[in-house]
Amino acid sequence: MLAKDLISDIIPIIKTSETGIKALNWMEIFRVSHLPVVNNEDFLGLISDTDIYDLNKAEEAIGAHPLSLIRPYVYANQHIYEVIDLVSKLDLTVVPVLTEDKQYIGCITVHDLVNKFSEITATSEPGGIIVLEMNVNDYSLSEITQIIEGSDIKILSLYVSGHKDSTKIDLTLKLNTTNLGGVLQSFERYNYSVKASFLENEKLEFLYKERFESFMNYLDM
Repeated sequence: MLAKDLISDIIPIIKTSETGIKALNWMEIFRVSHLPVVNNEDFLGLISDTDIYDLNKAEEAIGAHPLSLIRPYVYANQHIYEVIDLVSKLDLTVVPVLTEDKQYIGCITVHDLVNKFSEITATSEPGGIIVLEMNVNDYSLSEITQIIEGSDIKILSLYVSGHKDSTKIDLTLKLNTTNLGGVLQSFERYNYSVKASFLENEKLEFLYKERFESFMNYLDM
């Protein structure tokens, strides 16, 4: 998914001829802390609510003040992961999107970014989650896929996260089933360390009920 596919059609631009008060009003309405400053499709930078408060004269035109605007942006054909990286590094609420010749074409909100990322990681799809912990040198996606598909299960999405000051990683797998018993046993046979596993709430409730009934039957013996 590319940046051009994530552009919001509701976030307005602010011109240097417009006031800080207008910018603050737009920020409050759309629940963002930044707005793109654009004159004739020329992206000048992002202005934040803090920038405006620091002016002390929010009723005056933005261009009447010396501004030191930050100029983060992505190009239209950059991947969603690059957009997320920029948001994370700079703590942005909107990300401007430019053409190759640096003309402003829109911006991406964090809200829309989260929704789209949820789609591509299959968050809303039914299924279970397994987290494996391993050394980075032991990571073999082909072997892990073979183990999972050997249990007639498919991977809906996965991501890798590192451990700080360590060579270990966590591999989080979203699978297309909540019946994880077989694949968990397979991972144990292949000496994989299962850090955690998660099922849907209703499946967990059923599992807890089943275990409780088994335990009560054991006590009655």
